[in-house]
Amino acid sequence: MRLSGVGKRFDNGLDAVHDLSLTVAADEFVAIVGASGCGKSTLLRIIAGLVPGTSGSVEVHGEKVTAPRADVGMMFQRPALLEWRTALENVLLPVRMHRGIGGDDVAEAARLLRLFHLSGFEHHFPRQLSGGMQQRVALARLLMSGAKVRLLDEPFGALDELTRELLNTQLAEIHGRAASATILVTHSVSEAVLLADRVVVMTARPGTIAADVAIPLPRPRPISVVHTPEFQELALTVRDGLGRVRAEGGCPE
Repeated sequence: MRLSGVGKRFDNGLDAVHDLSLTVAADEFVAIVGASGCGKSTLLRIIAGLVPGTSGSVEVHGEKVTAPRADVGMMFQRPALLEWRTALENVLLPVRMHRGIGGDDVAEAARLLRLFHLSGFEHHFPRQLSGGMQQRVALARLLMSGAKVRLLDEPFGALDELTRELLNTQLAEIHGRAASATILVTHSVSEAVLLADRVVVMTARPGTIAADVAIPLPRPRPISVVHTPEFQELALTVRDGLGRVRAEGGCPE
């Protein structure tokens, strides 16, 4: 995935993103951090083809992104599950949108729900699931899509700490088994350093890249790695980058 000079100005004159360039390898996990209002979510929507950029270009697998693509999947801050469909049916939705559903598809969807500790909840509706369980269904749906590019927009921000740690661990395991080009937007420096190969710090709006910090921690990364000196030093480097952004004017909330 390659972003070249990407910019976005809305009709009201607001510049959300300016001249942002970034390359993400096919198996790389990149986290983006920065305060609210710095264009992070807008950037993901441009990559996903949900909104057009006003300058620059986005390429996925060598092709320019001009509309949503089947090989790019996105997970939002809210689960965005269909309330009238069960957990299993929600996971199968990406398949249903492109072709008929076969027995192998149902088996794979059930396997993904088991992977996220949702055995026995396959036929529950979203209203019967906790917030954390709904996000696990949404994550299973993202994997079911088979997308080679995964975009995650603060998917765990509203969850309690224990549930968030569980999903962080599961997401790291998934990336280790079937790596893809993954971009995670998060407000948590610890989450970013735990999961990513690189952490990108965005500037004040209009957002561009202020720092790009490599995370050379070996994988797999257990949650206990957050207590090591190496992890703490990397987290401090990212926080220093955020601190410089705030010192230069910060991001509006």
